[in-house]
Amino acid sequence: MMSSDPSRLIAALARDRIHLDLKTLDLCFLAGLYLQADRASLASFEEDALIDMFEQVCDVVDPGADRPRKRATHAIQRLRDQRMLARVDGAGIVRSGEYTLTRLAAAVVEYFLADEALTRESLTLLTGTLRAQLAEILAAAKRADTDDAWRERVVAPLRVTVGDLVGGIERRQRGLDAQQEEVQGEMAGLLQADWFGAVERCQSLLDTTTDTLRELNEILLRDTHHFVALLQEIQSSASVAGQTESEEAVQRVIEHVDRIAAWGGARQRAWSDYYQYVHRYLRDVVRLDPDRALSQRLRDQVAGWPATPFHLLVTAAPSIRLLRPLESRVERPAVMRPRADREGSPDLVDPEEAGLDIETLVEGALAEGARSLAEVTEWVLPRFPVALRYAVTGRVADVFVRIVRIRSTYERPWRTVAPCLELEDWELSREDE
Repeated sequence: MMSSDPSRLIAALARDRIHLDLKTLDLCFLAGLYLQADRASLASFEEDALIDMFEQVCDVVDPGADRPRKRATHAIQRLRDQRMLARVDGAGIVRSGEYTLTRLAAAVVEYFLADEALTRESLTLLTGTLRAQLAEILAAAKRADTDDAWRERVVAPLRVTVGDLVGGIERRQRGLDAQQEEVQGEMAGLLQADWFGAVERCQSLLDTTTDTLRELNEILLRDTHHFVALLQEIQSSASVAGQTESEEAVQRVIEHVDRIAAWGGARQRAWSDYYQYVHRYLRDVVRLDPDRALSQRLRDQVAGWPATPFHLLVTAAPSIRLLRPLESRVERPAVMRPRADREGSPDLVDPEEAGLDIETLVEGALAEGARSLAEVTEWVLPRFPVALRYAVTGRVADVFVRIVRIRSTYERPWRTVAPCLELEDWELSREDE
C-alpha cells in the first residue's frame, strides 16, 4: 500500500532520481503506439512492430534521418528507462521481446490527444451514474452483516467504481480549465489580428463560456448535495456496525466530492473577474479607440523616449527622536488582599437525582408510545419546575440518543415542546418502531 506521508513520497522520488525527458519524436512515437493499440485492440507489441512504428513516425517527424533502426533501439531503451515502455515477456535478452505502454505513457498521450472538457451532457451522465452507484452501495451497506460483505460490497466499490467516476469528473474539470485558457488566448489573438472587428467574437466567446460554467456549477451544487447525503448515510451505517475501514473509505470520497464542489465555485468566481476585466477593456479601450490611433501614438512615444525616462526620487528623512521627560521614581505599595476567614462551613443541599429521574422518565415515555424527541420531551417536561426545563431538555436529548437509534432527515423540523421552548426533532429508527 502506498504511503500517504508526502515527505516520504518526495524523498523516495528524489532517491530514485525520477525524471522525464521526452522529445517531440518520443511523444509522437508513443502516440502512434497508443493509437495503433486502440485501433487494433493490441495488448502488447513485438519488438519488430515497435521498430516499424518508429520508422513510420520518423519519416513524418524527421524525414531523411540516418540509421532509423539504430535510433529506434536507443529510443526504446530510453523510454524503458523512463518507465514509458515495459517488457512483458520472460525471455530476457535471449530473443526479441514484447512491450506494452505503461500507465504513465498512456496518461501522457491521453493528455495531448484526448479532448475531455467538462460539458453539461458529460457531467449529467457522470453524476447520474455516481448517484445510482452510491444508492446501490447504501443498500448493500444496510444488508451487510460480516466483515467480508462490508469489504466486498462497500469498500471495494467505493475505491474502484466511485473512485473512477469521481476521477473522471476531476479529469474533465482539468480539461475545461485548459479549454478556458485556450479561449483566453484565442481572444487575445483576435484582438491582435482585428482590433475593432473582434469585439463581437470576443463577446460571443465570453457569453458562451459564462453560460457553460453557470450550468455546470448549478449541476454540481445540486448533485454534490445528494452525494454527500448518501455518503453520510453509508458512513453512519458503517459507524453503527463498527467498520472503521468503510468509514475511512467513505470519508475519502466525501473529501473528493467537496473538492469537486469547491472547484465549481472557484472557477465561477475566477471567470467572473476575467469577464468583468475583458468587458472593461473592450468598453474603455477598444470601443473608444477603434482605429488604434491613441494606442499607436502612445507606443511611438514610449519607443522614442530615452533609455531611462522614469525616475523615482526617495528622500531618506531621519526619524524624530522623542525624549521622555525626567521624573522621580515613585515607590508604589505592594498590592495586598484584606485578610478574611475562608474556612467557612459548607452548606447542606439535597442530592441531585435529576439524571436518574430523567433516564427513567424517558424510558417511560418510550414505553407509553412516544416516537420522536419532541414527544418524549413533552411527556417529561411537566414533571420538573419551569426554571429547570431548559436544562432538562438537553438532558432528555442526551438520554434519548444514547438509549435508542434515531433517524433524521437532512432538514430537521422545529417543534414546540413547552411555552417559549423549541427543539429540532429526531425520530426513532424504523428498526426500533
